[in-house]
Amino acid sequence: MSEPANSSREVWRVGGALTALVVVVAGAMLFWFDPSEFHFYPVCFFHRATGLLCPGCGGLRALHQLLHGHVAAAFRFNPMLVLSLPLAAGLALRYGRPKAWRQPGWSGPRSGWLWLLLAVWLAVGLLRNMPGALFAMLRP
Repeated sequence: MSEPANSSREVWRVGGALTALVVVVAGAMLFWFDPSEFHFYPVCFFHRATGLLCPGCGGLRALHQLLHGHVAAAFRFNPMLVLSLPLAAGLALRYGRPKAWRQPGWSGPRSGWLWLLLAVWLAVGLLRNMPGALFAMLRP
């Protein structure tokens, strides 16, 4: 016996509501508790083990600054994160809008774009750890 279509919609609705709740609570915590001052946030194990910066280092501090409207300060903490947020919002709209309007869905980005994203991510990780003033803007 197959399940009715309404139960599938209900699962998506509850999952979406829980996801939204988690995002709101995490955003509120990040807004009120600066990661530079409060140490209950997760640490970067790669940085702790190697002393090198990963592409995500400074991301929480950048998000905190963005939530307060300080785009330049956020860019100094993690330029890749700040530049990727409009892309992520566009992808979320492209994926979520057909679901919300019950239209045929988007299958996602092609594998070539994912490989390009991985290459950029690795390049930023390497360049952040290069000595010299040229790459200083990539370090938090």
